Amino acid sequence: MSTAYWQQVRSAEMQVPTDRPLADLTAELTTMLGSTDPVERDEFAYPILATWISEGVYDDLLAGLGDGMAAGLTQGLGESDTDSVFRRSFSALVLAECVARDNAESLVPPAKVMEWGDRITGWLVRERDVRGFVPGKGWAHALAHGADAVGMLAESPHFGLNELTVLLDVVADRILLPTPRPLGSGEPDRLALATMTILRRRLVPLRIIEPWLARLTAAATAVGAPDTDPYLTTANPEAFLRALHIQVALAPEPIDVRADLLLELVAALRVTNAAYLRSRT
Repeated sequence: MSTAYWQQVRSAEMQVPTDRPLADLTAELTTMLGSTDPVERDEFAYPILATWISEGVYDDLLAGLGDGMAAGLTQGLGESDTDSVFRRSFSALVLAECVARDNAESLVPPAKVMEWGDRITGWLVRERDVRGFVPGKGWAHALAHGADAVGMLAESPHFGLNELTVLLDVVADRILLPTPRPLGSGEPDRLALATMTILRRRLVPLRIIEPWLARLTAAATAVGAPDTDPYLTTANPEAFLRALHIQVALAPEPIDVRADLLLELVAALRVTNAAYLRSRT
């Protein structure tokens, strides 16, 4: 269908059209998630699908829709700097909406949510295209969208201590993976926000958080080979530690380990910023 058709849908408050089967509309919107046209992708495909999910249009079809989005996470996986990233990245966003709908209404079996969690986290640590904004094509932002999906998983009532601990480890794994350039489009902040969502469940104790934090601190101070740019390995964990510190300190919804975690984060930042904190005397 033409862009004008979907503009009409948006103008009609995203009501489901009655002139075509829902399956056909969904298939076209799913294809548009991978479009290189940011209007088709960001202004039509994603918001329309997200609205229909949140309004219950897919309640009887949620498992199948989520599975379709999970399949989209594998399209072109392993590629970098290619257009396939858009389908993966925006499939993650829509799958997060499916998780959110189940969080609110309990529409799919717990095993299905766990399966989606495996698909999201498996994709996130294997994603190699870490571009943020792509000139002429808009936001790719795969890691930021993956962080959003992790945050939505963390709110699932089916996720207990073990699953939340896995999510924390996935966040660390993603931050510690080398990237061609330091992340510069808010990805550490979005991953820190996902971490806050995990911690707000009040299930993960400090005894698990401490070694997790130590792992990130060690990476932020790692010394590599003398002929390599050290910031390619240290900049991302350092940015994450700073982002997490800001959110723990300033978020309006404090976490129950706030005081202890702030002390741990300050100690970590003293280590990673030692060169800037020396006395001038």
